[in-house]
Amino acid sequence: MTMKSDREERKRRGGAVLLEPDPVIESYKRDIDRTLLRENLKLTVEQRFLKLCELQRLASELRKARTASPHYS
Repeated sequence: MTMKSDREERKRRGGAVLLEPDPVIESYKRDIDRTLLRENLKLTVEQRFLKLCELQRLASELRKARTASPHYS
């Protein structure tokens, strides 16, 4: 493909450059629940930070409970 025809083709596609899928990335995609990612991206940045804070509070409480447990050694 010549430079001119390449530019024309990109213009026809709206400037998008099409890349071949990377086999490594494609193999990782099989193991990731992308619905969770999509749902999280629907949230605002503030909502995501609040969820993160809640998760950190939960983790802290679990650590406290574990160390306070008589079964923990």
